[in-house]
Amino acid sequence: ESTSDAIGDKAREVRERLSETLKSANRTCRALEDRSIQTAKAADKLVREHPYQSIGLALAVGLLLGTVLSRK
Repeated sequence: ESTSDAIGDKAREVRERLSETLKSANRTCRALEDRSIQTAKAADKLVREHPYQSIGLALAVGLLLGTVLSRK
């Protein structure tokens, strides 16, 4: 009976730690989601304010990547 109580206490401790870890991971995930949404909105605003420069930059990056990857 005493060993079953000890096992039950250990299992309860493990469950509590797991619960706290999951809550912490959930908070971190929400923070990362909020941060990525803010970054995406800032990028969208920048592209809308400078559409031709954005197209030019995308073209240059594409050409650079195409050149680098075609050489290998």
